[in-house]
Amino acid sequence: MTAQNSNRPSRRDRLRPFEYVVMAAVVAAFIAFVVVFSTREVTLALVFGGITFIVSLVVIAMLALAVKPDDAEKIDLTEQDHQSDGGH
Repeated sequence: MTAQNSNRPSRRDRLRPFEYVVMAAVVAAFIAFVVVFSTREVTLALVFGGITFIVSLVVIAMLALAVKPDDAEKIDLTEQDHQSDGGH
């Protein structure tokens, strides 16, 4: 039972994708807010908000991929590789 718990991701690791989606949603909501108050057209604000959400989510994900892992993450990745080499 202990071996299963060591393979489970931490709560922080599980919530990280949710954080990226929330950041993208905040940026999209801000842009939609600016557009709706400058043009008074809700449809245009929704279009700009949707486009901004997708673009910001892709940019945030690409920036997250560009970050190099620190020493603790490298050790964790090495341990996971050795555990998965054992087979099923």
